[in-house]
Amino acid sequence: MTRNLPGFPYAQQAQIIRSNQRDLFHVSSLREQTENVARAWLGTRWLSRWDKEIDLLVKVLYYGLTVGRATQTLGEEYTGIWQHSAQTERVPSARIRVALILLPTLPGYLASKYGSAIPPGSLSQRLLRVLPTGLEILAEVNLAIFYLRGSYYTFIKRLLGIRYISSTAENPNSRPPSYSLLGILLMVRLVYRLVSYLRTLQSSDTAGEYRKTITDDSQETFVDDRPISLMLGPTNPDDDPVIPAEEDALTILQISEIPEEMRAGRSCTLCLEERTASCATECGHLFCWNCIYGWGREKVRTS
Repeated sequence: MTRNLPGFPYAQQAQIIRSNQRDLFHVSSLREQTENVARAWLGTRWLSRWDKEIDLLVKVLYYGLTVGRATQTLGEEYTGIWQHSAQTERVPSARIRVALILLPTLPGYLASKYGSAIPPGSLSQRLLRVLPTGLEILAEVNLAIFYLRGSYYTFIKRLLGIRYISSTAENPNSRPPSYSLLGILLMVRLVYRLVSYLRTLQSSDTAGEYRKTITDDSQETFVDDRPISLMLGPTNPDDDPVIPAEEDALTILQISEIPEEMRAGRSCTLCLEERTASCATECGHLFCWNCIYGWGREKVRTS
């Protein structure tokens, strides 16, 4: 007599969403604890210089010790779901698991870390500027499809054919919550963004609003005999070595002759160390040039 063993049902949308939220919470908590330890041992300046590497390390460790070992993440364990290959009907292979770990993390790190080293105006730089927006739109399209059909929560899992199965049997007497309305709203938002983008292209072609202005050399602005274009060039100040205050060549002060109690008041509020290449903002606060410049770059990149 042949018996058909019951199979595991596919995970419901609510389980997948809750699992992802739980994983994001644990990754954020782990990164915060790692930053606290690094700040206490190595200082704030070191932490601000290597924050991207810490973020990458935390994500690789968290997903490497779970997905990489073919076990559940904390979020998946909380909701009782497992990753399942739709092609092989088995646990994802080692190669697929490595891709699941690196594809969502490594490209963003490389772009943010080495994007400033690409020559300005080159094809690579133009592609790098468009890439984040393109990936964001692609993720929204995938999320809208997920809310409508409930198959693949991220584009990477859709690309690799990774779905979720659940250990909880389906209850025929209850109807799972529907997220179709969220999918429709996302689609409407994407259509609105497309229409706005087409209107922007049309207005830029007719009025020339987005033409680049080439600044003449005679209009160059200098600060202490240094051109602004050089100070705001593609170099990344985070890669520069830390210079002690006594070796600061951008100040006329004799740092070694300043009393210690006065030097204690010359700290930068970003790195919490003695300022080098001091600069002042419009509000009158003083910072290290590399600190405030790096902070401004991050704000522009994330806005």
